[in-house]
Parts: sequence; structure tokens; C-alpha cells
Amino acid sequence: MADAAIARTNAAPGEPSTWERLKVNRNWLGLWFMLPAMAFLVLFLVYPLGKGLWMSFTDARIGREGRFVGLENFEWLIEDRDFVRALIFTIVFTFVASVVKFAIGLYLALLLNNNLPFKAFIRSVVLIPFIVPTVLSAVAFWWIFDTQFSVITWGLVKMGLLDRGSPINWMGDPFMAQCVVIFANIWRGIPFIAITLLAGLQTVSPSLYEAATLDGATKWQNFRYVTYPLLTPIIAVVMTFSVLFTFTDFQLIWAMTRGGPVNATHLMATLSYQRGILGGNLGEGAAIAISMVPFLLAAILFSWFGLQRRKWQQGENND
Repeated sequence: MADAAIARTNAAPGEPSTWERLKVNRNWLGLWFMLPAMAFLVLFLVYPLGKGLWMSFTDARIGREGRFVGLENFEWLIEDRDFVRALIFTIVFTFVASVVKFAIGLYLALLLNNNLPFKAFIRSVVLIPFIVPTVLSAVAFWWIFDTQFSVITWGLVKMGLLDRGSPINWMGDPFMAQCVVIFANIWRGIPFIAITLLAGLQTVSPSLYEAATLDGATKWQNFRYVTYPLLTPIIAVVMTFSVLFTFTDFQLIWAMTRGGPVNATHLMATLSYQRGILGGNLGEGAAIAISMVPFLLAAILFSWFGLQRRKWQQGENND
């Protein structure tokens, strides 16, 4: 207030003071409006990330301050078979689930974009897997694929395709358990992609399809040269979020298998939790979590450079 008073005193008669000019300056006001958001991001994003990065270079344990050990945690992880297995399965899990979710989600979006009877009801039904709590859906899948009470096994026995005394060990076999958790993740992720792509399809003008049809374009050519180019930015954003959510999935895996059997379904997130929180080795758990960051940044940069390249092809400026 003192500075404002001095500024008003030094201003020439009839000219606005510095304080009065600041009050109507859009950049100055914008800075003040951004401060709460910046403080929120620093408190809940930058600080935890910095704290985790620091802990990954220490031998911190629960109840004990850690000492700086440099890259020792990361060097140890390279030789850890469980970590290498979790890293490989996380990449396979993310790739397979993301590709299948995109293929089915795009098909559903194109289907729901047509004039169907009970279209609003069908769209609501498609959203059900997305709104069901993760733990509830995990329990449902645990029951569906239970070794003794699996409804799939029961159906195969009733159809005569499986002997009653030789049930399928869905959750006890490492490979089968990996397939089950991938299937569950796909089931939960399809609605997000389908509804988001459907929203993008709603923005495509029908006149473009009419013009293409008059020029003799087939349905595939309509999709290839009209729908796909206009939908590319939305696809890039949706797939980026899908990859990030899938790569960092924790709740579904932990509720269904807790990383078992024999650590076959551990993702990097669940292994980090097991080592850091349950095992008490905070430094080791933080190192596993920090090891996920380069993969997440790669996914974001891949999407960003793809969008920039498309802008360059369309003659737009990079921003």
C-alpha cells in the first residue's frame, strides 16, 4: 500500500499512477489468478515428485531417515529378476490392452454415431464398466475366473467341452492370470475411449460425408479421408491418457491378484507399493516408481510430436 501511495504521489497530474495501471494490466491480473493453481501444483505434484526422486537415491526405510547412496538402488534393480519381469509385463500389459481398447472403442464409437434405435440407452449401457468401482469389478472378475466356481468353467463343462474333474486354473497359472488381468483392464477401459471418440465424431460435419458420397467415396474411403484425419488429434489425446492410465494401473491388479501367482502379474506400480510400503524399503520402492517416469514421458512426447507434425503438415504454426 505504501508503494501504491508513493506511485500515486509521483504520478503527474492527470496521468494514471503505476498502481492504477497495474490494476487494469491483463498480464499482472493473470499472474495473480494463476498463483493459487501454481501453489496447488507445487504442493501436490512437484513436492511429492521431488521427494520421491530424492528418496530413490537413499536407503530410507519406514521409521528411519535414509542416507544418500547414489545410484545403488537403480543398479540393484537391474539385477533384480522380479523387477525385470514386472517391467516386461508392464510394457506388454500396456501395449496389448491399449491396442485392443482402441480397436473396440473406435468400433463402438462409429457404431453409436449412427442412427440406432434406443441409442441413448445403449450409450448409457456402454458406460457401465467405467462407473463400476474398481474393487467391485475386480471381485466380479475374481469370481468369474475362480478355479472352483468359475462360471466360464461351469459353462464349458455343461457344453461337454471340459471334463468335470479338470477345471481350468485361471488365477493359479502365471500365463492365464496375466491374460485375465489384461482382459479385466480392457473391459474397464473401453468405455472411456468409446465415449471420447464418439464425442469427437459428433463434431464432424455431415456435409463432408455427403460431399464425399456424391464424389463416389465408399464407406472405407469416408473413414480414411474424412473421419480419420479429423479425429486424429482426439485419438492422440485419448491414447495418451489410455497409455498413461494403463501403465500406472494399480487398483485392479492389487485387488485381483496382488501381483501373484509367483509375481507373474506384478506391474511396476504394484511392485513399488509392495517393496516400498509393505516391505518398508522406501528407497527401493521410490526407485521402482521413478523408473516409470521415462516411459510416461516417452508416451507424452510421442503424442506431442505427433500433433506438432500434423500441425506442420496443415501449415499451422507450432505452439
